[in-house]
Amino acid sequence: MIVSRRQAIAYIAGGWSLASAQSSYDLLLKNGTIVDGSGTPRFRGDVAIRGDRIAAIGQNLPAAGARHVINAADLIVAPGFIDNHAHLVTLESQPFAENFLRQGITTIMASLHSQDEPWPLGDYRTRVRMAPNVGLFAGHTWIRKRVMGLANRDPSAAELAEMRALVDESMRQGALGLATGLEYVPANFSKTDEIIELARVASKFNGYYVTHMRDEGPGLIDAVRETLRIGEVARLPVLINHLKATGAAQFGWSAQALGLIDAAVAKGQRAAFDLYPYTAFSTYSDLMFPSWALADGHEAFQRRVADPATRARLAAEMLHIFPQQAGSGPASIQIREFKPVPSLQGRTLADFLQDKGRPQTIPEAVEALIEFQTQGGFIGIFHAMDEADVRRIMKHPLAMFDTDGDLVDPSSGFPHPRSYGAFPRVLAKYVREEHLLTLEEAVRKMTSMPAKWWGQGDRGLLKPGMFADVVVFDSEKIQDRSTYTDPNHYATGIVHLLINGTLVLENGARTGNKPGRFMERPARPGKN
Repeated sequence: MIVSRRQAIAYIAGGWSLASAQSSYDLLLKNGTIVDGSGTPRFRGDVAIRGDRIAAIGQNLPAAGARHVINAADLIVAPGFIDNHAHLVTLESQPFAENFLRQGITTIMASLHSQDEPWPLGDYRTRVRMAPNVGLFAGHTWIRKRVMGLANRDPSAAELAEMRALVDESMRQGALGLATGLEYVPANFSKTDEIIELARVASKFNGYYVTHMRDEGPGLIDAVRETLRIGEVARLPVLINHLKATGAAQFGWSAQALGLIDAAVAKGQRAAFDLYPYTAFSTYSDLMFPSWALADGHEAFQRRVADPATRARLAAEMLHIFPQQAGSGPASIQIREFKPVPSLQGRTLADFLQDKGRPQTIPEAVEALIEFQTQGGFIGIFHAMDEADVRRIMKHPLAMFDTDGDLVDPSSGFPHPRSYGAFPRVLAKYVREEHLLTLEEAVRKMTSMPAKWWGQGDRGLLKPGMFADVVVFDSEKIQDRSTYTDPNHYATGIVHLLINGTLVLENGARTGNKPGRFMERPARPGKN
């Protein structure tokens, strides 16, 4: 829907007027179709930028004196997209984050789940220069490993005090909150009370609690309850990253999970979630093993499986785990990276078993998983989610988006397609093709909604005075091109991208600019 010229002019509010728009601009986007991030109908107009801020929005803004004019006719002009969770451990060596830029992403929340926290965080913030804006977090997994290694036990009083001190120092050095990856070793050795104690530290700084929950499969409902309890007791906002119901046995459970979150929000708790638009997830092969088998590291695992009785117990438990965490058979697990045998990249457990002349059964797949784990394990893609759950979660009023992606480039590796295409996939598949969301609604979930949640009140909207994080894209051509079997392709359709008023993509080409900033913690946490 296109609104009137009068409505477009009225959009210039808060002390801004057409008269104030007569001065020169650093950049002027002319004749675009503006989707401003608020969810209101699109309109045709111009966006003027001065320095790192939006200076004016309206129709027929004067081009005279503008240093750079871009014709955005037939293109959508929107706020830059905000990725609520991605893995940026190699940001210092890959500062352009091109696979994210080419999705229209201008801000990335690098919430640490099972990965290490840069340390000292303050030195890292001072040293690193990058293209996107980035939010940093205190990482529970890194903190626990630093204090306790891979021990499967509760922390002592002294160890807990040391862990609390590391959260405190991380928050003082710029972390936005505490992030956990409770499905992985050693974080899954932690009890709820340990997380509450650490979250209380983040709460004192008006921080957030962000989590990859303890279980997204058979323990999903209990994991949601645990997450909400942590936020309630520690008194801080809770964000569940990539909410999903994994494992064939749990298809449909998203409805109950969403109901629990709705009930908590109705009682006044600040809670929300995000998702990526795929029916497969990617993680370590550790997921297929009971946590006791992985305690104390790789050598301890090898000793356990060398004992026939312990190995038999392990295999029996894994037969139970397989349908809970994976799909209906060996073909549901695809190998992304297995360093001892690079040729398995992209192939499934079923392919491996067939090549070896072994039965393509779940018991045989369990034996293969144990064999792979004795060699260090692998990173896999698990085809174990239901499209109906993805759609139900996406439509929910609290849903935002993430990539859960890695810093990748087309020259190597075998990543999950989400690293290249999550945001374009939403706009192509679920907006343009299937009409599950309107364009305005999808853009709001990618922009103003996460900006508000994170307390970043000067981002996420196209409005005078806001930071000029702007994406210009072709709504008819935007498309994810990365697939599960041929992943290394950038998305298409993003024409121009500005971060803090600086072009990082122009006419589809990377400029080499690195205008990104580390996000600052708000004085008060954001709201739903």
